[in-house]
Amino acid sequence: MLDGQISSLPSFQTEGLHSVSGLSSGAFMTVQLHIAHSADFVGAGIIAGGPYRAAESFRAAPTVPMSCILNSLYVAMTPLTKSTAPNVDKLVSLVDDTPRIDPTSHLTDQKLYIFTGKSDQVVNQFAVHTTFEFYKALGVPTANIQFVTDVDAGHSIITNNPEDSPLPANQPPYINFGGFFQSHDVLVHIYGKRKPAAERALGELIRFYQADYVGAASDRASFADFGYAYIPSNVKKTGKAIGVHIALHGCKQGYAYVDFVNGRADTQNQPPYGDRYITTTGYMEWAEANDLIVLFPQADGDDNNEVQNPDGCWDWWGYSAEDYSNPDYYTQDAVQIKAIHNMLKQLSGA
Repeated sequence: MLDGQISSLPSFQTEGLHSVSGLSSGAFMTVQLHIAHSADFVGAGIIAGGPYRAAESFRAAPTVPMSCILNSLYVAMTPLTKSTAPNVDKLVSLVDDTPRIDPTSHLTDQKLYIFTGKSDQVVNQFAVHTTFEFYKALGVPTANIQFVTDVDAGHSIITNNPEDSPLPANQPPYINFGGFFQSHDVLVHIYGKRKPAAERALGELIRFYQADYVGAASDRASFADFGYAYIPSNVKKTGKAIGVHIALHGCKQGYAYVDFVNGRADTQNQPPYGDRYITTTGYMEWAEANDLIVLFPQADGDDNNEVQNPDGCWDWWGYSAEDYSNPDYYTQDAVQIKAIHNMLKQLSGA
């Protein structure tokens, strides 16, 4: 568990080179955030995630919440064939009809890293291929997209830590050893060739109250008490950074994740995942060498009647909606997107 002094998020002078990446639900959220606020970003990294509003590919169920849940499970994540994967043409048309998002013209010069593991049994390759096609349909040149499909990885972010799970594994904490840091590949593709990652992250990891950025919707936002931000040592000294990278964990990867058994928190057998997505995936070391701030927002898992999110996933199907018949999880007004963007604005002095 990450402990230590609680601080307010500081503000820095940045070059405005902001970006976002995530795994699994964090990858789906990356796409929602990226499309909603494309004017603020220079690129995105999507590891095992589907396209924008993928939970709305088909409306076959009698109610909107059930339709989104079924679409999420069986279309957006595990389609049996290419033809039953998310409908790219429909989702592009939804973008055109969505209010409160930035114009997609901002995407044309951006860099995208998209990854799908050959052994991924949670979000399969059919699903992630539609993410690639979706961004192409929005005008992102193929030359700007690094689309990786040939690594025999399970559902995971890949590291160079031998103590992590085997590369083809599909198991918590979804951090697998593959002999390289995938976070570095994401950042190098977005920012270009810069300094190699530092051996150690010598800056400061700040812990802050996320409620300060959520506002009145905290009862349905599913945010953990704390979020984290890494401030590289040179940024702390000079007050200047190239930008902010938002790193979004996947389900069961937040510091506050608690396993539930029969609807009750299994505190006696709590898996020791804690801060691993923050401290062991390589983001901070690359950021340390290149004066890049890293923001680590944290989703919370709960199994109550207000927010059904026991695995601590980011909302990409509508569980945080105020109106379940008309969920908003994908615009600038969506509770989670708005909160994360508020954090970004604070860090970048916007």
